[in-house]
Amino acid sequence: MTFRLDFGTCGVGDPACDLAIAWTLLTADGRQVFRERLSVDDAAWARGRGWALWKTLVACARTLGRADREAANALRVLREILSG
Repeated sequence: MTFRLDFGTCGVGDPACDLAIAWTLLTADGRQVFRERLSVDDAAWARGRGWALWKTLVACARTLGRADREAANALRVLREILSG
C-alpha cells in the first residue's frame, strides 16, 4: 500500500472564514451571543460576513431556478447575511 501526502492546498488562511458559520447556522440572536463570547472585533466580523456571502452566492448560483431544499436554504442564508 502506498500513501501520498498532497500539500497543494496547505497554507495560512484568514481565521475570519471560520466565522461564516454564524450566518449559515445561527439566528440573529445566536450570532450576537456567538460574537460576544468570541470577542470578535468589527474587522474580523465583517470579513466573516464577507466569507459567508461569497459561499452563499456560490450556492445561490448553483441552485438558481430550483425549488428544492438546498435552494431554499441558500436563499435563507442570503437573507440572514443581508439583514445584518
